[in-house]
Amino acid sequence: MSGPLDGIVVLDMSRVLAGPWAGQLLADLGARVIKIEHPERGDDTRGWGPPWLAGDDDAERVAAYYLCANRGKQSLALDIATEPGQALVRRLAEGADIVLENFKVGGLAKYGLDYASLKALNPRLIGCSITGFGQDGPYAHRAGYDFMIQAMGGLMSIGGEPDGMPMKTGVAITDVMTGLYATIGVLSALHERERTGEGRHVDVALLDVQVAALANQALNTLVSGVSPQRHGNAHPNIVPYQAFACADGHLVLTVGNDGQFARLAELLGHPEWAIDPAYATNAARVGNRDVLVPMVQAVLLTRRRDDWLAELEARGIPAGPINTLSEVFDDPQVKHREMRRTLRRGDLDVPQVACPLRFDRQAAVSDVAPPRLGQDSDTILAEMGLSAADIARLRREGVVR
Repeated sequence: MSGPLDGIVVLDMSRVLAGPWAGQLLADLGARVIKIEHPERGDDTRGWGPPWLAGDDDAERVAAYYLCANRGKQSLALDIATEPGQALVRRLAEGADIVLENFKVGGLAKYGLDYASLKALNPRLIGCSITGFGQDGPYAHRAGYDFMIQAMGGLMSIGGEPDGMPMKTGVAITDVMTGLYATIGVLSALHERERTGEGRHVDVALLDVQVAALANQALNTLVSGVSPQRHGNAHPNIVPYQAFACADGHLVLTVGNDGQFARLAELLGHPEWAIDPAYATNAARVGNRDVLVPMVQAVLLTRRRDDWLAELEARGIPAGPINTLSEVFDDPQVKHREMRRTLRRGDLDVPQVACPLRFDRQAAVSDVAPPRLGQDSDTILAEMGLSAADIARLRREGVVR
């Protein structure tokens, strides 16, 4: 079944996570994504293990990290530091719609593969450059990594226990969000091209994305003039909205309005809380969290987690268990939505997490497993008109693999 981007060609010259995440999403949406990798080492994440995935007859050991962001792509192993390699990229760009890259600012210009050079060959080409700090500014020359950006961009300052060390998230969330913003940018440019006939250059910076994604915490700061403090698993603006211990484990309680709080107070055996001026409104509960939260905690400790969850569900009070990742993939709703997929690559089963987008109840997810390094080089080069002898020569010269 074709996707919304059927017929669109993407050159993915990015590595690690943010750029490849955008490329994978475009592939899930139906685009043809050609991943250009170094012929010897490939994408850095191919070696970011363990854990590894390898079948009995699979000579290439691939890190799970690589597999998370490269579904649906073709791999062209090509050395862009060589003149023949650069010439091949230019030829590919002439027929492409989008090029993704995450080189340092100016890094592709020395090869004549920067966006300005490629657009001169193909005015309809859309370029997207993903960097740590953007194409200009005092930090533009610096390399950017998710962990560092979480620190510089303020996310770590609001993560962690109040008396503990600032904490990063358990996933490289800034990279993932940057990939999503990059996708939005190129799709917007693609839509605009229908009207203008011209491509655009999209500049996406990890630091910009991290600052933008601070959401309510950013506005808390700008409105109050005070930087938020760490609240651990609690919410700065809503109470009770945090993790609580039960007799045999933990749950998360997310009471989002006063009606839900009234039902919670009744369930916990304290209906008077809902009419007490100290707790009747969310603003009052935020101001008196140091008193209310320990009282809620004391009651929740008297029963088992699953008993509380059943009672909360019955009363329409939002709550949930704190699942391990193994438990996530065993969850009935996650199973029903088919978020875990398995793709075949030869004789190898490759586990995948599905794209969350659905169109007319049909999941937008490629059925092509992440490729071996250089898996599609011969096919792509032959489509470009190179003979078998030409390809063999380029392989001997180390230009392609």
